[in-house]
Amino acid sequence: MNTRTLIITFVWMIMSNIGICAQEHWDAQERIELNKGVFPKNFSKAIDAIQYDLLGIERGKSHVKVIDNNTLYINLSFSLKNSVQQGDWRIAVKPDFLPSFHWAPHLTPTDRNVIDQHVFRSPALIVADDHQTLILIPDLDIMQKGTPVRWYMDMDASSNTLILGMCNNHVSEHVLFERNQETTYPKGDIEIGFYLMYSDSKEVLRNPFKKPLEFMWSRWGHTAYVKGNPVKESLEKYVQHTYNWAFNSWSENVWQQFELDGNKVGAPVFIVNVTQSPNYPGEINEREFRSIWNQAWFSSLRSASGLYRYARRTGNRELFAKANLTKELALSFPQRNGFFYGLIGTEMHEVEIDGKKYNRSKGWNTYYWGNSNRNPYTWNPKESPYHILDMSWTALLMLRWYDELEKDARLLAYAEDYAMALLGIQYENGFFPGWLDLKTMQPMNHLNASPETSLSVTFLLKLYELTHKEEYKRAAFRAMNAVIHEIIPVGKWEDFETYWSCSRYGSDNLVGKKVLRNNMHKQNNFSMFWTAEALLECYRLTSNKEYLDYGQRTLDELLMTQASWQPPYMYVNVLGGFGVLNADGEWNDSRESLFSELIIQYGKLLDKPEYIERGYAALKASFVMMYCTENPQTKQQWEKVHPFFASEDYGFMMENYGHGGRTNPAGEGMGEFTIYDWGNGAAAEAYNRILDKFGKIE
Repeated sequence: MNTRTLIITFVWMIMSNIGICAQEHWDAQERIELNKGVFPKNFSKAIDAIQYDLLGIERGKSHVKVIDNNTLYINLSFSLKNSVQQGDWRIAVKPDFLPSFHWAPHLTPTDRNVIDQHVFRSPALIVADDHQTLILIPDLDIMQKGTPVRWYMDMDASSNTLILGMCNNHVSEHVLFERNQETTYPKGDIEIGFYLMYSDSKEVLRNPFKKPLEFMWSRWGHTAYVKGNPVKESLEKYVQHTYNWAFNSWSENVWQQFELDGNKVGAPVFIVNVTQSPNYPGEINEREFRSIWNQAWFSSLRSASGLYRYARRTGNRELFAKANLTKELALSFPQRNGFFYGLIGTEMHEVEIDGKKYNRSKGWNTYYWGNSNRNPYTWNPKESPYHILDMSWTALLMLRWYDELEKDARLLAYAEDYAMALLGIQYENGFFPGWLDLKTMQPMNHLNASPETSLSVTFLLKLYELTHKEEYKRAAFRAMNAVIHEIIPVGKWEDFETYWSCSRYGSDNLVGKKVLRNNMHKQNNFSMFWTAEALLECYRLTSNKEYLDYGQRTLDELLMTQASWQPPYMYVNVLGGFGVLNADGEWNDSRESLFSELIIQYGKLLDKPEYIERGYAALKASFVMMYCTENPQTKQQWEKVHPFFASEDYGFMMENYGHGGRTNPAGEGMGEFTIYDWGNGAAAEAYNRILDKFGKIE
């Protein structure tokens, strides 16, 4: 009888004084024989070998199960008579072809690095050449039972190896993971398993993310979602907490109202921390300079549009007035040749109280205009350059306010003045510059051919929709085609956050380049969102399916950064929440509130229930980090780190969870501040917007 054999090679590894070395190779190999008629024939050209390190095994077994013609399940289990110490234990899968495309959820720039289980949101390793795709997915059922040693993955493009392993590791950089020199594998039973998916279809080659996403959501995500993860309560309660927190219990420190040139303006402040709680027992120490932003993350205008919707729906005149004060503030930002600033800030100083120094604002009478200091050039907002991305986002929000909320002609005029300036700086290749020098207004040296351009595409198409001026449409499509050809095929998802926020790894030598060991760029999912949104708008305007196909591929790459399950080592609900970078540690990042509507839109257009569930899960996840009785697990975690919290703090919400790469039951990973425009206010805006557009949210 013809058989096909999958060879698993056992290698005994120990720790020595000089590191990991092979002490002994077993001559015997375990052969798993399956009937050729059952075994998926394609795997003979997909896998060269699967091998793993043996440890001190008393007894062990392994088996392969055929899930379908394109999917294998491989499980290894063994028992350790005594605990074993060694540096690493791994299963190595070597494809029998040379991939040109590689994807992993995290970077491992050196052999010391691993992809720790902390970042297993939708965990997979994906490789492909021009003809075939191979995907490895860890068995999350085993992980949900708890594992005696932390699991990890690794993808070494240089040696053409996909790895699933177990080892202790530590956080380095912000945030990468490095294996420890020694790991103790405890006495007892150990099990590990994974799925291998293979395809030679052109559809999978065009979009290698669709199959693993469908597999993980159908196997783990959907079940958890229908059981009530990430939240069970009505989202209206969370929105009420948000606005009570911002405009009542914390209003003294959150709401800012002042005059500019005789006009009343106002908005919630950029950031507050726990020292500004009415229940904090000590002195206030402001975390950053007091300011209000209209930037790609922190957009007071976006939050105000949500407040406007809520006030209109509930008949709350006070909140309606506050929303309009924030609109007035946005219109007060001075334009220079069409371009405009991204924030307004106050001067700061230190005050000394009982021998201790505290950071305080000098007040709004010391205001100045500035730009986001998350850039390659300076941390000083007064000196920071104009950021095209931030201006296009604010101008787009003005158009959406004009179109969906009220026909304030000033909003359209302001946005069109900016649009004319934007057209004047578009490059011949279609891209828009990243930053403009504050003095000369000339393009600077970074991100002049990046997916930040995609947000300007969406803005220009919205302006075309409202004005029917062809020049806006022509410029938008030229820009979109540049992103399609230069960014999407190689995953060059570089934007301001990729290198110039908290994760600065590679900012000195990786911009525009790949990490060679992984054959991947450092990536941020923010630019995936802008691009998927722009492509959807291009499709709506043209009905050209090519735009929709590219849009879905980009959306699926974005969704690979969304949590498709609930790990037992996350101590708040995380299903549907998003990470950020392939070199950072966040779960439940506030961007999920921004992403949610787009995911639902794709779901409705493509009649894809998975997307609709994922979109609503993202919206619900954006409220998980809120301190309130509706989130009992989260509330308990908050009180472990800030025991003075009480009912006046309901609505306080950190922008993410587990940012530092670790969590524990004692509250590690919780944080200590709220950014209204990238936290509770942003989540409330998304809820109000989606409620208006799609109706009741179950």
